[in-house]
Amino acid sequence: MKKMKLVMVGNGMAGVRTLEELLKIAPDLYDITVFGAEPHPNYNRILLSPVLAGEQTIDEIILNPVSWYEEHGITLHLGKKVERIDRVKRQVVAEDGTTAAYDRLLIATGSTPFILPVPGKDLNGVIAYRDIADTQTMIETAKTHQHAVVIGGGLLGLEAANGLMLRGMQVSVVHLMPWLMERQLDDVAGKMLQKSLEERGLRFELGAQTDSLHGDDSGRVRAVRFKDGREIPADLVVMAAGIRPNTQLAEAAGLHCQRGIVVSDTMQTVTDPRIYAVGECAAHRGIAYGLVAPLFEQGKVCATHLAEFGIGRYSGSQTSTKLKVTGIDLFSAGDFMGGEGTEEIVLSDPMGGVYKKLVIKDDKLVGACLYGDTVDGGWYFKLLREGRTVADIRDRLMFGESNIGDVGHEGHNKAAAMADADEVCGCNGVSKGAICKAIKDKGLFTLEDVRKHTKASASCGSCTGLVEQLIMFTAGGDYSATPKKKAMCGCTDHSQQDVRDAIFNEHLITIPEVMRFMNWRTPNGCASCRPALNYYLISSWPKEAKDDPQSRFINERAHANIQKDGTYSVIPRMWGGETSADELRRIADAVDKYKIPTVKVTGGQRIDLLGVKKEDLVNVWRDIGMPSGHAYAKALRTVKTCVGSEWCRMGTQDSTQMGKDLERAMWRMYAPHKVKFAVSGCPRNCAEAGIKDVGIIGVDSGWEMYIAGNGGIKTEVAHFFCKLKTAEEVLEYTGAFMQLYRKEGWYLERTVHYVSRVGLDHVKKKILDDAEGRRALWAELQFALDGEPDPWFEFDKARVDVRQFNALGA
Repeated sequence: MKKMKLVMVGNGMAGVRTLEELLKIAPDLYDITVFGAEPHPNYNRILLSPVLAGEQTIDEIILNPVSWYEEHGITLHLGKKVERIDRVKRQVVAEDGTTAAYDRLLIATGSTPFILPVPGKDLNGVIAYRDIADTQTMIETAKTHQHAVVIGGGLLGLEAANGLMLRGMQVSVVHLMPWLMERQLDDVAGKMLQKSLEERGLRFELGAQTDSLHGDDSGRVRAVRFKDGREIPADLVVMAAGIRPNTQLAEAAGLHCQRGIVVSDTMQTVTDPRIYAVGECAAHRGIAYGLVAPLFEQGKVCATHLAEFGIGRYSGSQTSTKLKVTGIDLFSAGDFMGGEGTEEIVLSDPMGGVYKKLVIKDDKLVGACLYGDTVDGGWYFKLLREGRTVADIRDRLMFGESNIGDVGHEGHNKAAAMADADEVCGCNGVSKGAICKAIKDKGLFTLEDVRKHTKASASCGSCTGLVEQLIMFTAGGDYSATPKKKAMCGCTDHSQQDVRDAIFNEHLITIPEVMRFMNWRTPNGCASCRPALNYYLISSWPKEAKDDPQSRFINERAHANIQKDGTYSVIPRMWGGETSADELRRIADAVDKYKIPTVKVTGGQRIDLLGVKKEDLVNVWRDIGMPSGHAYAKALRTVKTCVGSEWCRMGTQDSTQMGKDLERAMWRMYAPHKVKFAVSGCPRNCAEAGIKDVGIIGVDSGWEMYIAGNGGIKTEVAHFFCKLKTAEEVLEYTGAFMQLYRKEGWYLERTVHYVSRVGLDHVKKKILDDAEGRRALWAELQFALDGEPDPWFEFDKARVDVRQFNALGA
């Protein structure tokens, strides 16, 4: 039988999900043609923010590679925008003249960003934030410019602002409303979010109305002016003030549009039953949805009707929003603002960063707003959707599902208590039963496997913890939280662990030996594997394996941090953050002598000299006469301290001396990634020990030790590890943990990810439960560090090629 022709205009998440559902139930019904205006296959638009922040790459957010279209016989036109729909001839026409005839047409054109209609909106440097091209523009701009202004304080604006800040720009967020994310948060939660983001370095202009944008002589934006006459500098302006359904093509074809392309419950346009619409461009019962979950629900219904099954109706969606804004968890659902006839139960802990508001009407939960602690968001949403009375659990409602005895909660595994029909992944509409069935039937043991086969946790990721619980609950001891073995790089099929094991077991001590033994595909390796191999060799066989400077990144070869203008940053080491008048004079003299433009105190209590010319580096090091701070290396960076009992009336222990002792003991240590310590003299924790790789906190009885914290892109609170009585114990236990991490960690793996991979119990077993093993690890580290050179002064011993610092032509 001759196949019908289906053409889809738009290649985004909603449209491709519709095709996926259609191919499941009617794989041979259509010849399918897809037009995408972007030059990329279908990708996860939600994950553009991690790409901007440097957490992921474009390749990692592709949902359906080109090969997927080929496997399903889909004709794919990338980078071709459709300019016209001819409903009489039933064909679409692209801008380049490409045509495609259809029996059924699916419009999935999504939305377009709203650009403020202000003077200067067309200046160079004024962009929206909607696609990969916008993201790449921001990344490139951050390399050469300093000031960014983001207009819009919603989720997209805040993620753009955070990403640009992490890229090194000074960022101001301009928002017309009195608090951030007013559609998802109430005023209390919005202001808590603002305070937290301000502490991270973002600036805010709330209640500010943009009047105009002003450019320089080259035509590039230079400033944003407000209605009150104030101006702020701007080398880049990102418009993130909202989106509008993209209906231009549909309107030109004579389709009825009002707040979107108007569709029925079957997702057919009300004007032409041969034409369907899904996603942000569609208006169903007067609503155009912008969240992933409703769009995927639409796609499933649309697919059943394209398949001519004639079943399924889309009746609208009740939505909740669970988000992670720059590492802060947020959740809201229903009427969380409250109003006439409603009651509110509120828990507010600003110091702890937690806020919860539950709104009740007629003994039913009608709204919820959570900040900081969103673990029960799914349960609250379930209560809201079911409309069940909460009168019998009202006194315990605020404290979550685990405190309600009559809902069938079973132990700590929340997933075990769920019914099979309960939804786990709201984005993709995947139930507990569907996930468990896939795990059992297909023998799935990893999160990546479950994502691939069910799509649960594959979109926004907020249900990842619940999916992992389900895998543990269903697969038991076979569960693996990490993906199956991943190759170290394209030069080999071997994993990081394979390489570590081979180097140790076979006593390999040079990079060529490793490559020969493990049958490397490329004879010299690449920029990914050579630094890793170099680290594994020198950490496995200290004093035998020789460091190869040419296998290190540029910062480690130059022993200084390269900046975006090509100059360098120098941070001399200050033991525990303590310095002297003599050291400060030498620093000041070097700044004057070498005309270093910027001197800054870092977050780790050190002094940073920025703008040093490469040819001046050796002389700057010599004149300052202080040890290298290793701020450029995968090494111990700093040990941050408070003043402790020596000066502070609150101090219980001498944190400054403890910090100096730790730093002097381990300052020459290279590691899989950068490492930061902190020592606080009392539980008030002024040195922020709770978010360091190792945090030591003084208490009346001695010290508490915390490990595997992270204050970076995704803040992670450190795990409490043990209590210690003496300073000698602190050195031994810290050194043992560092040596275990050095031996078992993968290159570029932070301690937080290492502990997550091997498990905290594994680390405790090696260090807390095995005293002999702990002392051996500490001795191994001391042996490795003994005689390790300072690259700023011991050039020959550290194998530093000083010729690299000579000016060209000198």
